[in-house]
Amino acid sequence: MDATNCMQASWLKVVYVVFAFCSALFLGALKGLLVGPIAALILIIGNLGVILGLLPPHIAWTVYTIIRTDRCDAPLKVAILIALPALFGIWLALSIAGTVIVGVCYGFFTPWVSSFEAFRHDNESKRFFHCVVDGTLDTVKGSCTVVRDFYDLCFHSYPLYLKELRESPVSNELRTLRLIHVPGLIIVGLLGLIVDIPFFTIIAIVKSPYMLFKGWFRLTHDLISREGPFLETACIPIAGLTILLWPIVVIGSVLMAIFSSFFIGLHGSVVVYQERSFKRGVAYVIAMVAEFDEYTNDWLYLREGTIFPKPSYRKKNGSEIEYSVGLGRKFGSTTGEPPAMLMPSLARSVSVREAIREVRMVQVWTNMMRSYEIRGKELLDAEVITSLDLLEWLKAKSGNEAAIIGVGLPCFSFLQTLLFSIRSGSDGLLMLDDVEINHLNRPKDKILDWFFNPILVLKEQIRVINLEDSEVKLLEKMVLFGSNAQRMDAWDNASSVPQDSLRAAQIEGISRRMIGMGRSISKLPTYRRRYRQVVKDLMAHACDKQDIGRCNSMRSTSSHAHEQV
Repeated sequence: MDATNCMQASWLKVVYVVFAFCSALFLGALKGLLVGPIAALILIIGNLGVILGLLPPHIAWTVYTIIRTDRCDAPLKVAILIALPALFGIWLALSIAGTVIVGVCYGFFTPWVSSFEAFRHDNESKRFFHCVVDGTLDTVKGSCTVVRDFYDLCFHSYPLYLKELRESPVSNELRTLRLIHVPGLIIVGLLGLIVDIPFFTIIAIVKSPYMLFKGWFRLTHDLISREGPFLETACIPIAGLTILLWPIVVIGSVLMAIFSSFFIGLHGSVVVYQERSFKRGVAYVIAMVAEFDEYTNDWLYLREGTIFPKPSYRKKNGSEIEYSVGLGRKFGSTTGEPPAMLMPSLARSVSVREAIREVRMVQVWTNMMRSYEIRGKELLDAEVITSLDLLEWLKAKSGNEAAIIGVGLPCFSFLQTLLFSIRSGSDGLLMLDDVEINHLNRPKDKILDWFFNPILVLKEQIRVINLEDSEVKLLEKMVLFGSNAQRMDAWDNASSVPQDSLRAAQIEGISRRMIGMGRSISKLPTYRRRYRQVVKDLMAHACDKQDIGRCNSMRSTSSHAHEQV
């Protein structure tokens, strides 16, 4: 009897899973057809408007920066200016094509995936409701958010990069260009496009069937053995969608390989310039084909090595950078990262419950912004910063024009996080709500990779020099006000400059590194939109402490500044 009941329960569970999958598949496709065109048009038209509308300013800003910068000599500036039309042409072609592809995929697949995500809800009565509603209005709002973030990236972040390039101190290593190397730069750049694009395309297409069937095999194995995403019954429809859409993932990986080959091929000109050798530039073009083949072999668990020649294109002077690509092997290169298809790992996937233990990138962003708001309110209450500082940032066209709020406040909050982590004895970063980010649970996100290790190094430097209370107060002043000596002197927080010049230089160096990190983080996508909301909340907090008339005036000014931006 027990066996019969168990069999019936198993069949009921199978029927439920099949019914849930088919329902979500049908509703998701229907929502995709209804909502997808609207969201895709918003995203495509919005981003195309940003790309084409800001193209003339981008060209003017770039040319002005190249002429004004002290990092390059005259021949190199001329060479960059000559190559600029081609670079902007590539930018237009790739950005427009990418916008169309992203718009169509986002508009159609986001409502579809949202229908399957609804089955994560514990309350079964709400699952059908969320399956119908989720991914409709949210998708349209999300497309507007994408356009807003892309606008911030093009209108705020790119000019900040150029401004830092113009205003950076003159380097002892002036970048020079000898005219004899110009033909080599052009030839190797063209050779990189002619060789790398076809070979990358052929390798990606030839290996795509391996990726398709190995991915299906991995997912089917998890389904049969109830491992990974198939461990929880509520998540089986989502995993089923993954099996269904896996061919699209493979196609996307091939397209990303072709897309990356443009930049990898053109990088051959950079190698010629860096190595002052035409021969090494040609060697780079050949070696990149071999490295791409070897890298994809590792990802797909095919044979080791490559059939292509792999000549050395760097001098053996210790400048090579070694880094792991995730499977134990190392490459020596100064290109930053090996060329790769954008492919998910085919290793055993973790279950949903295991994945929840990992800190998500959205948690990091939310925690950061909450910390900014808390520290900002403390500084407002202490009258260290004022509502005029907030208004100045809202009206400024770039963060550098209102550095106290744009850079100082985030750096001040970040310093408190580092100090709190040091005092707590944390191996990583201890944030609000006792959320700890370390090497084991940190988000697997490329953006975080750029900052995580330098942040831990900075934390260790602060811990080792063992700052006294007065020195901590001095560091707080320096990161909050930067070079604004008048505001630093006006804030009496019981700080003192160390008598030891070496210790004072160490504190100043730490403040400069923190400010540099703060400026880099402020250029990231989504940051400005999130941080603007924090500043508006701080403005509301400041209004509550002042009379109503002045508050209304400030809110009107803030609204006008927001419309201008």
